[in-house]
Amino acid sequence: MDANFNRLKEGLRVCEDVLRFVYEDQRLTASLKRFRHRCSAVMLSLPVTYRKLVSVRESQRDVGKNHSIRDRQRLKWYDLFVSNMKRAQESLRVLEETAKVAVPAHVRKFQSLRFGLYGLEKKILKKL
Repeated sequence: MDANFNRLKEGLRVCEDVLRFVYEDQRLTASLKRFRHRCSAVMLSLPVTYRKLVSVRESQRDVGKNHSIRDRQRLKWYDLFVSNMKRAQESLRVLEETAKVAVPAHVRKFQSLRFGLYGLEKKILKKL
């Protein structure tokens, strides 16, 4: 779950920075920031502490850490935004599915976040 929380927040932060620094849209930036903070609140509500999640992190042994990155070249800020939005949505889906086994009481929270992000994406893309 730790890896997907990181992926989720990193993807959202990239999107937030694109909205802030490229599109210079204060309102959309604030909306995405609030959503990112909602995700953090859900993480902090888990029955395991953030300290514990980090303490069991095995990033040096991660079998996926040396895979080559074959993302297509992104020629536009819009493409960067969309790919990171998709990364965040995929992470929420993985967290939702993982929660079914690890923390069933949190499944609805992750599902709610995922559908909330779909709606936020639609709202943002209408304005880009």
